[in-house]
Amino acid sequence: MKKILLSFSISLGAFLFAQEKSEAPAIDTTKAWSIQGQNTLMLNQAAFSNWVGGGANNVGWLAGVNYNLTYEKGKDLWENIIILGYGQNNTKGVGTRKTQDVINLSTNYGREFAKHWYISAGASLQTQFAAGYEDGNNPEAAKISNFMAPGYLNLGAGVTYRPNDNFTMTLRPANARWTFVLDDDLQYAGTYGLKNDGDSSLFQFGFLGTAIYKVKIMENINLINTGSVFSNYLDHPERLVLSYSGVLNMKINKFISTNVTLDLLYDHNQIQKTQLKQTLGVGFAYNFDNGRKRSENKENQSWLKK
Repeated sequence: MKKILLSFSISLGAFLFAQEKSEAPAIDTTKAWSIQGQNTLMLNQAAFSNWVGGGANNVGWLAGVNYNLTYEKGKDLWENIIILGYGQNNTKGVGTRKTQDVINLSTNYGREFAKHWYISAGASLQTQFAAGYEDGNNPEAAKISNFMAPGYLNLGAGVTYRPNDNFTMTLRPANARWTFVLDDDLQYAGTYGLKNDGDSSLFQFGFLGTAIYKVKIMENINLINTGSVFSNYLDHPERLVLSYSGVLNMKINKFISTNVTLDLLYDHNQIQKTQLKQTLGVGFAYNFDNGRKRSENKENQSWLKK
């Protein structure tokens, strides 16, 4: 009898253990946060001695970071972008001039209401680190810009379309835009659209559209396109503020790459001409990617993998 009871107890225990094991909920190992980014340090140098063709000794550098922090869980999507860059070039007989100067921060939160579509709201800030001058950033020339002069703050709500990790488009029919000019020397009428001498800011309200499109051209050659358009409902809505930024990254190995950038801007309140900036650099670049949260999106980021 004891043997029968012992056998029954062992069998019952094994059965209950198997039931508990089979009914245990699966552990969700997907990540809510992902971080992608690139740290760069580009160097350039030229030296001449008795060179009949002429030339001036020069040395330059450019440093920057570009981070994309994304939270994605359920119907929630929160994307954050940090772009910082600064560079200088020192040429014999000319002095030091800056070649790159950018601060670009943005955040956008969305709640999915249809496949790939999100009701969203967000903010962005664009400015620069240091003063800029009329004559090639010569400190003895007239100053035309500075930190938060101008500075652009956008705050708005709309919809975001994000079918995959390579394309994101945000449309905000309700967007407040503040232009800040916090340098006293630049606070006079007409500068950056300011209405009166001594004004430190300009308020605009209108439509803002932004898009990011990432393209893998070939192995280790990638292009990131960023564009935006703004129309001010309150004053001359036909005067669109248009901008485009292209970054071509050609990776040599894990730590060395070549970057080519092209920036185009048209803003009637700055100058009534198209502005262009282009840079080329070869140097150290470290890319990192801690992986995506959702396995179905992983193939869309293969071009960023090291």
